[in-house]
Amino acid sequence: MKIMPNNEVEERLRWISPILKGEATIEDALKFIPFSERTIKYWLANYRKYGVSGLKDKSRVPRSCPWTTPQETKDKVLELRNNFHIGGKKIFWKIEKLGYDIKERTVNKILKKAGLVRRYRTRRKPDEIYKPVKYAVPGEMGEVDVKYGVKLSENRWFYQFTAKDKASCWRLLCGFESMDNFHSLKFLDILIKRTNFQIQNIKTDNGSIFTNRATGYSKSTDPQNPKYHAFDLRCIANDISHFLIDPGKPQQQGAVENSHSLDQRIFYD
Repeated sequence: MKIMPNNEVEERLRWISPILKGEATIEDALKFIPFSERTIKYWLANYRKYGVSGLKDKSRVPRSCPWTTPQETKDKVLELRNNFHIGGKKIFWKIEKLGYDIKERTVNKILKKAGLVRRYRTRRKPDEIYKPVKYAVPGEMGEVDVKYGVKLSENRWFYQFTAKDKASCWRLLCGFESMDNFHSLKFLDILIKRTNFQIQNIKTDNGSIFTNRATGYSKSTDPQNPKYHAFDLRCIANDISHFLIDPGKPQQQGAVENSHSLDQRIFYD
């Protein structure tokens, strides 16, 4: 029974063993060995010099790059960065005046490898992107927001309060000349009267006319039990749950935001 070699070293050693033991010459071995004379002599020389380890394949990657950036130049780039706290372009201008032969791109690569560049925000993964919930019952979720900054005349501004139901896409628009707690409560009362279905939940942003989470909570004498906003109290009185979106994420209130965009294109513009 013949045992097959486990790796390349064992296979090469089997081919040159008759020559090493003196049982055959290189000329005789070449008649049955499927390798060139140069390869056999190379294996023999390495085995006699290094032993079995000489038969292993060696890396052909160059040990040094002929056009690599000198270490002195790299140290100078890092020194300018630490002393002046400037970016890659300004470092390139300074080091070029000092007589160093280096490209701006190479300067940025040296800074990046040393971890001295600014880390920018990366794009969120698809599973982290907000996915809207589909609602089937009217009144299950409604979104309320304000479109402000609409100029009617030279010294007259207009604030559009908008409510949109997620299930039925029914919406209510009201215009007021100011944006404050009084008008937010007035709009909520009008909304409750005008709907022909029971409003269960309302979602708004973190504006001061809807909540005091961004302003009043930190100033409260009891932060664990902060004082409710007038809008929250009116919602509680009408059995409505008030939800707030995350700060800086208007996509969580996409229905009413799209409504405002549509109003801007087909009416205000």
